[in-house]
Amino acid sequence: MVKMQGRLQVVATPIGNLADLSTRARDVLQHADGIVAEDTRHTLALLHSLGISRPLISLHSHNETQRVPQLLARLAAGETLALVSDAGTPLLSDPGYELTCAAADAGVPIEAIPGPSAITTALACAALPVNRFCFEGFLPARQRERRAQLARLADESRTLVFFEAPHRIADMLSDLAAVFGAKRRATVTRELTKAHESVYRGTLGELAERALADENIRRGELTVVVQGAPEQLQQVDQALLRRAVELLARELPPSRAAALAAQLTGASRSAAYALATQHERSAPE
Repeated sequence: MVKMQGRLQVVATPIGNLADLSTRARDVLQHADGIVAEDTRHTLALLHSLGISRPLISLHSHNETQRVPQLLARLAAGETLALVSDAGTPLLSDPGYELTCAAADAGVPIEAIPGPSAITTALACAALPVNRFCFEGFLPARQRERRAQLARLADESRTLVFFEAPHRIADMLSDLAAVFGAKRRATVTRELTKAHESVYRGTLGELAERALADENIRRGELTVVVQGAPEQLQQVDQALLRRAVELLARELPPSRAAALAAQLTGASRSAAYALATQHERSAPE
């Protein structure tokens, strides 16, 4: 008797509207030997709404390393397992990377069942350039680390896509405006494909102000799309930049000192901000 080969199927599920589940995805979920889920309670509710009953196996950030050998054994035994996240396409800020790598190393076929993604959905309605973009996931929760990460991204010319939690969106937009410049255009999408879907467009400065004034923007699932930086064409005098930052940082906060130094020297805001924060750390108490 020839042994059947197992398969791992990576299945995209709706990010809000159940009608977005493809016929192929439904069929895969219905016939899988087991469904590997980020949150089995969430996936169980989805399956119930579809009239599907299949065994569920939890796979999340706290148990993935321990769970992979068991799942590989099932795949080696010829089972077909479907990998899903709570919403959208798995692996994008979701568990599953260790499992897919181990399956690939073991020679297990991996199939992607495409479908909804908050990243591409947000890009489609952002009204910003989408010919080139990069996904940065969630920024650090602490402001110092968040601003340091943004400083490294401030010169990125591709459109940027972020996820953010509702309770941090106002702080995130404020930091984006401080590091990238208040005039950089952006779009905040909220509750995509759901009944209360909202799309907020404007400059980072305008969006930061709105996040403080409008409590609705601070609710639900959020994806932020930010226009990339303009290409730098001008050679920067590094000595002049350092001197400008040094003088301005004596009197102004790092973000403001960086903004003015960048305008005076033609340098990028990220380069000026990095120097300003360096000056702040080295300044005597």
